[in-house]
Amino acid sequence: MQHTTTPDFHLASASPRRRELLRQLGYRFAVLQVDIDEAAHPLESAEALVLRLAARKAVAGAGLVAATLPLPVLGADTAVVASGGEVLGKPATCAEALRMLELLSGRAHTVLTGVALASAAGLRSVCSETRVFFRRLERAEMLRYWDSGEPRDKAGGYAIQGFAADFVERIEGSYSGVVGLPLFETARLLQDAGIEGWQREVPDNE
Repeated sequence: MQHTTTPDFHLASASPRRRELLRQLGYRFAVLQVDIDEAAHPLESAEALVLRLAARKAVAGAGLVAATLPLPVLGADTAVVASGGEVLGKPATCAEALRMLELLSGRAHTVLTGVALASAAGLRSVCSETRVFFRRLERAEMLRYWDSGEPRDKAGGYAIQGFAADFVERIEGSYSGVVGLPLFETARLLQDAGIEGWQREVPDNE
């Protein structure tokens, strides 16, 4: 477990992108590594999936720190849903990445990110939905994109904050939600729990 100075909550995620987004708003947090089963349930909708997994991460993290540093725990999960309704995971091979990019090429898809906060007041969660519109992609550039290494750990096989920004014609919704953590919704959850980021009052002795 990695700590920042005087954390206000825990982030149950290993994602460097989520850490960067929280730091962007001035939050002080510690990072937890949690291990949960992320398989979808039969007939489970994508929205239900991301909300369930975000909640499971938050609750699992809370269990890890209950006896040592019982602060609120934030969990998040992101799913990319192709236009036909298929939920796209993280490609492990070039063939998987090409298939995903072909499904996204020249079409709109949906990115859902569930966020959950487990605290002494209970569990609260919210889901962010964003529509992303890709231009048509050529197979050669899909192959070059795979060779860049960027798609390998990304839901849907792309990173909007990276080279794949070149693929995106426009979005409707939360850009940070596509990156992995919708900041507007996350800030509301944290504020409702009494946690402030850049707007917090800083004591004279800090």
